[in-house]
Parts: sequence; C-alpha cells; structure tokens
Amino acid sequence: MLNADTTYRALVNLRATTTTGDAEGAILTTAKVSVTEPALKETLKHFQGAIQQIPPMYSALKHQGKALYEYARNGINIERPPRTVTIYSIELISFKEDQFEIDVSCSKGTYIRTLSEDIGNALGCGAYMAGLRRLATAQFMLDKAFRLEQLGAMNAEERDQSLLPVDAILESLPKVSLDDTATHFLLQGQAVWQSGINLAGFLRLYSENGDFLGIGEQADDGKIAPKRLVTTKQ
Repeated sequence: MLNADTTYRALVNLRATTTTGDAEGAILTTAKVSVTEPALKETLKHFQGAIQQIPPMYSALKHQGKALYEYARNGINIERPPRTVTIYSIELISFKEDQFEIDVSCSKGTYIRTLSEDIGNALGCGAYMAGLRRLATAQFMLDKAFRLEQLGAMNAEERDQSLLPVDAILESLPKVSLDDTATHFLLQGQAVWQSGINLAGFLRLYSENGDFLGIGEQADDGKIAPKRLVTTKQ
C-alpha cells in the first residue's frame, strides 16, 4: 500500500500564494490576473504524465534526521532536488472566478499542494490548495466505504458481509495458484516448486480451490518461498 496510486479531490484558490502552499499558511502574494475555464483546462493538460515536483518545505520528508517542516517553522529553507511523479489524470470538476476543484489520480510521492502551486504559476496568478479529500488508495474507494453509524445499524452478519476479503489489499501483486502438494508444503513453511512460474518480487498465493494462502517470493532456484501466510481458524 505504501507504493499504491492515489486519487484526490482538491479545492484550489487562485490569485494568491501562501507560506505553506495550503490554507493554513499566511498569504505571501496576491494577483488580479483573470483566468478563464478554457485556459485552465488547457493548462491542466500540461500537468498530466510524468512531471517534476520539488517537495514542499512543509512536509514530513527528512533532512539530516529532521522533518522539513521543523526547519520551515524555524525560517530555514533547505534545498530540495526535484522528483519525478506521475499524474495519470486530472479532471476539472468545477470552476468559478478564482476557485476550482479537480480530481487527480497520481503516483506515490505526489504533493497536491505543490501541484496546485505549479498550476497557479503556469496561469500567472499563483494558487494554493484550499481543501483536500482522498477519494481512493489502490482499489479502496471512499464511495464504497461505510460510515460508523451505518455499521452500527447492521447486525453481525451484515457487518461481516461488508468486509473486503483479506487479499483485497494485494491485488497489484501477481497471482499464483499452487497445486495441492505445493500448498501442503508451503503451509509447513517450506519453499515449493511450481512449474511455469518466473516472476520477480512478491506474489500472492492461492490453493487450487482458490483459497488465499499468503505472500511468497520466488528465489533464484525457481522455488517459491513463503513470506507471510494466512492462518485460517476453523
């Protein structure tokens, strides 16, 4: 999940910049540049794909063992090298005068505050992020979530049925099905051989009947070694 792609909805204010890049900071600059919706849409196109971002000073990134925001609060600016991130899509949700909303699907490490500022700079008027909501991380969608009061109104069976399967978090990993013999020895903690498998990195492992077994990794000798296995309580 640490490497998962994420989707956000961001509210961005135009014609001003702040010390933090969001609404919590003090206003640094203001401008009266007029922005049209067609100009905004055209500008957003230039931020799709692989782009360079300089991480904000008000972030948890570490420099010599301290978070950057600690330096920023003391008025110290640390030079930060740009990093490549990927913006898979930007969709304009709403626009009015000096404020707009966008949905952004992006890779790990993307700062929406920095993206907001960069869009404002490209428009020539400045901008800062006024609000942010995470809509999805990997396949976990906010619109499919349950509120606590909804769960409280369910009985135990309904709550159980609302749970995602234990392997839902692993859908980005390659899936490997093991035969009965390999499954038996894997569950004893042994590395097993399965023909036709040549995959690097972590694997999600299943028995022939589709039961999720856990996570494994293929070694240089071709055998699949268990890394984390699921304990099934009967």
